[in-house]
Amino acid sequence: MVRVSRSDLLKVLPHILSPAVSWFSSSLYPLSLTSRNHFKVEGLLASVFAEMSTPNTQKKPLPFIANFTAGAIAGVSEILTFYPLDVVKTRMQLETGKSKHGLVGAFQTIIKEEGAGRLYRGLVPPLLLEAPKRATKFAANDFWGKTYLSLTGESKMNQQLAILTGSSAGATESFVVVPFELVKIKLQDKSSTFAGPMDVVRQIIRKDGVLGLYAGMEATFWRHLWWNAGYFGCIFKVREMLPKPETNGARLRNDLIAGTVGGFVGTALNTPFDVVKSRIQGAEKIPGVAPKYNWTYPGIYTIFREEGAAALYKGFVPKVLRLAPGGGVLLLVVEFTLGIFRKALGPPYI
Repeated sequence: MVRVSRSDLLKVLPHILSPAVSWFSSSLYPLSLTSRNHFKVEGLLASVFAEMSTPNTQKKPLPFIANFTAGAIAGVSEILTFYPLDVVKTRMQLETGKSKHGLVGAFQTIIKEEGAGRLYRGLVPPLLLEAPKRATKFAANDFWGKTYLSLTGESKMNQQLAILTGSSAGATESFVVVPFELVKIKLQDKSSTFAGPMDVVRQIIRKDGVLGLYAGMEATFWRHLWWNAGYFGCIFKVREMLPKPETNGARLRNDLIAGTVGGFVGTALNTPFDVVKSRIQGAEKIPGVAPKYNWTYPGIYTIFREEGAAALYKGFVPKVLRLAPGGGVLLLVVEFTLGIFRKALGPPYI
């Protein structure tokens, strides 16, 4: 196996990412890259699993680029798996008044009236976004975690710091995602007449200027802050409660459980903010008319007053079906990919 220094990390990224992506897409199909400048994937996977089962208290933190890339791979894996649920979730949230369809009914209606392809309408913006979004999430969580440990003088993460770190990572992530989320919502709306993502961007800029692409920024900020606080806070607590893993299989299982629980709690916390965000971004602006939904917390109150508390959780079922297991998939893929980086970089990262 070729040993690379930290400064050479960018040079070896293509060699690292190729087997990682191949493994997830082909269920450990035994690739073998045997040239002088490549490593054998079978041996790499075995060594990564072996490394994952050992204590990591002495490991040096990986460089920023490693956390960024691991988050990107995890994000793309998750979006390709669960995207149709996001389309259904948005449709349910944009529907005012009493919901006409549940999860299954919404799926059936979309397929019957618009075709199965509609379940992937608006996929391009989140797919383009997912790599920087998830990469920013995990890289920012790593950055803020180190920052808060340094500021507080703590030697290791605790529950309070995990929640604070997750909230800060979510706030950071929100600034990246707003334009992509806006375009996605416009395309997922049943009444959408846009030709595609670039048509949405052109029309928004023509009507509202470049800043129009940041409609719903405040709601997005709160949505991501609450989801990340619940997600990363729960990951820390659930890992603490589970039996200490002694094998690679046990560690992967713990990561999947912790990520799934974190995804569920994060979704329960942030769904009201997501409903308001969808309403703000899905509304058509009429000159001279104040929008019904403008700011997050007043918007939550308006929905509660006019439609009842249940309306604040419209789209919760498809959302949690995506983000609970999706949270587990995210954490599992991130941890596995980081293991590959550690083996490629060698000591002091292993």
